Amino acid sequence: MSQPDRLTAAPESVPSRRGGETRTLGECWAAFWKRPSPPILAGGILVAAALRVLAGPLTWRDAVVAVGIAALTPFAEWAIHVYLLHAKPLRVGHVRLDLPTAYEHRAHHAAPGELDGVLLPVYGVLIFLPMMAVTVWVLSFPVHLVLGGDRLAGAATGLLVSYLILGAYEWAHFLIHTPYRARGRYYRSIWKNHRLHHYKNERFWFGVTSTVGDRVIGTNPDQAQVRRSRTARSLHPNPR
Repeated sequence: MSQPDRLTAAPESVPSRRGGETRTLGECWAAFWKRPSPPILAGGILVAAALRVLAGPLTWRDAVVAVGIAALTPFAEWAIHVYLLHAKPLRVGHVRLDLPTAYEHRAHHAAPGELDGVLLPVYGVLIFLPMMAVTVWVLSFPVHLVLGGDRLAGAATGLLVSYLILGAYEWAHFLIHTPYRARGRYYRSIWKNHRLHHYKNERFWFGVTSTVGDRVIGTNPDQAQVRRSRTARSLHPNPR
């Protein structure tokens, strides 16, 4: 990756008290919370946590639910990235159909160094939180048939874990695009994976918080064997 770095935001995009080009994890964390969507997501997490506390003490079923959601997350993340964020606009007669998620994501690929375009917009968080709540509620019925116990408690656990994972996704994605220098084996792996997706070829490396989905599904090839895509910034031509 010797080319000029357009994936990483400019150092001045993250305020620093020390000056210089390097930004600390704490400075990036502070910049993250200054964006409008993280406080809304945090509010959702607090509500879900309160619901779980009111539902009673934790049991082994809560651990099973949490582990199950964590195990499915890399594949859900992969599917959302492929089928929602990279969805192509369609032309039906004279009407052009374009998902808002895909439109926003194309703007992100066009300017990956713009931190204001990295996180979910406010309207996106306000849509995703209730959607996730409805999904967890629907899935709580079959899960209850298998595990038994208090269905409402299991649903509250599922909701809390789901919201926490969304928060982790938002933070990881934001941090990858900041001037923070990658440290640690785990962070370095997702940092490299996401850079390849933006720089090398947008048809591979869809994971953000994990590389598991890409490894299992087969979208984590040897980068030396992948040609550089001409549409990594635009994603694809718009239909005429």
